[in-house]
Amino acid sequence: MTENSEMAARLAALSDRELIGVLLVATAERPGFATVHAALIGLLDTGDATASPGVTPTTMPTSVHDAPPLHDVSGQVGGASAVPAVPVPPTGIAAPTETGGYSSSGVPTWGSVRDKVEQRYGTAQGMSELDQQTPAGRSADEQWDAREQAARERLDQIRKSLRGNDTETHGP
Repeated sequence: MTENSEMAARLAALSDRELIGVLLVATAERPGFATVHAALIGLLDTGDATASPGVTPTTMPTSVHDAPPLHDVSGQVGGASAVPAVPVPPTGIAAPTETGGYSSSGVPTWGSVRDKVEQRYGTAQGMSELDQQTPAGRSADEQWDAREQAARERLDQIRKSLRGNDTETHGP
């Protein structure tokens, strides 16, 4: 029997009152389980179940969000966590290495990142080509070319005027 199935069997053997007490301890001071913890407290408040006095934590925080993080496992539930740190697939089922461009731990794969970059680059390049084919895009290109030509002509005029001034002041 594995540790998980052994723990599940022990939990199934508990009465509702005892199970609520264990779950209250397990969800206390865990922000991710604040909703579950609140629901369990709601069960206690409605009188549908009461916590077992031997299973509750020694001090209940006034607010789950104000409580310091819980670093160790409560000694009341066995002293060690039966839940592995990394999810383990059931026996006989191969763990997927990638799902939709992400590793099993949720990190994007290099291939998926490369594909996204290539797709965005292709989209930008295509938009540029399409923009040049529209009347507004052609007009903008023509205006740019006209401004460049005007700038070149003005620069030539300035250079000629400077050369003309040099010959007049210094003489031949």
